[in-house]
Amino acid sequence: MKLSIGSDHGGFLLKQQVIDYLKKQNHEVIDYGCNSLDSCDYPLFAKEVAKDVSLEKVDFGILICTTGIGMSITANKFKGVRAALVTNLESAKLTRMHNNSNVICLGAKFTPYEDAIEFIDAFLNEKFEGGRHERRVSLIEE
Repeated sequence: MKLSIGSDHGGFLLKQQVIDYLKKQNHEVIDYGCNSLDSCDYPLFAKEVAKDVSLEKVDFGILICTTGIGMSITANKFKGVRAALVTNLESAKLTRMHNNSNVICLGAKFTPYEDAIEFIDAFLNEKFEGGRHERRVSLIEE
């Protein structure tokens, strides 16, 4: 699977751990940064990941900041992007099943590494149910 990932300084350490894990799972990972703990602006990194998803250059996007909120707000400004802030395993599954989300957002302050991996795996492996949900996703796209 081809994935695009980005973080700000608040998500940097978790992002590095996630990238290592994903590469071990044989995923192709495009890392848009940031590349240190130095303070930076999350919208710059969210924009790059969201562009990849919007242009269908990748299968999914992953965004990590301190809370995940700013990343999700930014990513959702892009056509065709359905970014979801995920806080537990059920939300990771349901956002794929019901919303056909294509970007997972995580808050590093609230999401330990083990949980992040569990959420990402569920997100990447869950399938969109379609049906009544297809109509609702179409309404979002309008």
